[in-house]
Amino acid sequence: MGEKMKLYGFNNLTKALSFNIYDVCYAKTAREQKDYIAYIDEQYNSERLTGILTNLTDMIGAQVLHVSQQDYEPQGASVTLLIAEGSMIPAGSTQVAHLDKSHVTVHTYPEYHPETCLATFRVDIDVATCGEITPLSTLDYLIGSFDSDIITMDYRVRGFTRSVNGRKLFMDHKITSIQDYIAAETLQRYDAVDINVYEANLFHTKMMLKEIDLQNYLFNTDIYELPPKKRLDIMNSLRREMIEVFSGRNIY
Repeated sequence: MGEKMKLYGFNNLTKALSFNIYDVCYAKTAREQKDYIAYIDEQYNSERLTGILTNLTDMIGAQVLHVSQQDYEPQGASVTLLIAEGSMIPAGSTQVAHLDKSHVTVHTYPEYHPETCLATFRVDIDVATCGEITPLSTLDYLIGSFDSDIITMDYRVRGFTRSVNGRKLFMDHKITSIQDYIAAETLQRYDAVDINVYEANLFHTKMMLKEIDLQNYLFNTDIYELPPKKRLDIMNSLRREMIEVFSGRNIY
């Protein structure tokens, strides 16, 4: 893939990135848990999420064709952007139908459980592009846009395109791991695991934050208000929650 291959017609490869984060918080009372949900809803409302996705679209060199956004009751928000490669100008029914394959979506899922004193904020972002653009270059931006304690990423390249001589091309860029597209200083903060199926052009990476600064996980509570044993109990509770989410199963 060293030199750029000349293609016959449009690049028909579809590149899909699924980016999922969890943010865990300790809120000791039912009132604080509800206040946390309200805080998250305000911090990550559909207007702000639209700004994040618009920046992402600019970063991959695409253009926004249409925006649909919604805030939900009692909580959560969704945004969908229809996008196209920057070089394409929408014109005619055929091209519009073709551009339907390029989009960016985000959904938020705040939740809490009154018995555990833990509240969790989940964000799902899906980016599907066709053509030469790929969303992998935006990973550091996405990780930095949220309080990302646990991150799960799936990337898949589907379909094929053809060179001018008719040879099929199933991948148009080099990739051995999603981690190749994440800055080293970001990776140093996380434990990361890969599951890659190269024959299927399917790449999976999940990451969990290594260090916990307890104050950052306390909602409306100062760490110095808590006795040492309580701090340790909360730390253990947070770490157990993160390990179970990272593992995708109940362990404790």
